[in-house]
Amino acid sequence: MTNKHREALSFLKNRHSENYGTGIILGTGLGGLVKDIKIISAIDYSDIPHFPVSTVESHSGKLIFGKLSGRNIVAMQGRFHYYEGYGMLDVTFPIHVLNQIGIKHLIISNACGAINPSYRKTELMIMTSHINLLFDSPIRSNKYNSKKTGKLYSERLIKLAEDTAVENGISVKKGTYVPVQGPNLETKAEYRMLRKIGGDTVGMSTIPEALVASELGIEVLGLSIITDEGFPDTLKPAVLKDILEAAGIAEPKLTLLIKKLVAKLN
Repeated sequence: MTNKHREALSFLKNRHSENYGTGIILGTGLGGLVKDIKIISAIDYSDIPHFPVSTVESHSGKLIFGKLSGRNIVAMQGRFHYYEGYGMLDVTFPIHVLNQIGIKHLIISNACGAINPSYRKTELMIMTSHINLLFDSPIRSNKYNSKKTGKLYSERLIKLAEDTAVENGISVKKGTYVPVQGPNLETKAEYRMLRKIGGDTVGMSTIPEALVASELGIEVLGLSIITDEGFPDTLKPAVLKDILEAAGIAEPKLTLLIKKLVAKLN
């Protein structure tokens, strides 16, 4: 924790004295979960001392305190990306603050592209691992002594999410997510490479927050909506309108999964 973290925490603690056990990061086109939150307050990122500000069109930029499925949660409606020009410490700034607010579980959602030919857009994927091609890390500091990457994603939460999906008739994949710097999408050759090294999906977020949360002892669950398909032989241009449309189709499934899952967290 730096002084900047402490100032942001003090600002939020003056408004919310309770602990919030679950944090949720809502990615591109996934802000609809907010409709199901019994909102206590919604604070613009720009009002929180030293908080980064979302610059991506589809990210609202609010920190929401409330109840979901009867549990205290804090949700980031919009995230920060490396490609926006932020450094890794900026991207992960909120995670240190949320840790001090009391979160024990962090559900990170994202929109991504399929590179596994058995995956299709509008499907959901539970992240079981990743291959970090951001070529930077927020934990490259002597204050961390990382030994957790192998089990970064909570096996307990993966099993809980999978069981919850089955109970509610929600089809999910499980696989490996590959983050790249962006903001450009991949070439045909890059899609082929990403598949050959073991990737199932590709995106531009999530891993920095997951790494820091794990280092802080927070259980991490990654959930992806597949919004486009990166199959080299049938590749079509991916445009934001189509990505948001696919996210909108899949979002109700993800929203239901998160609602039912949060009710089980302890």
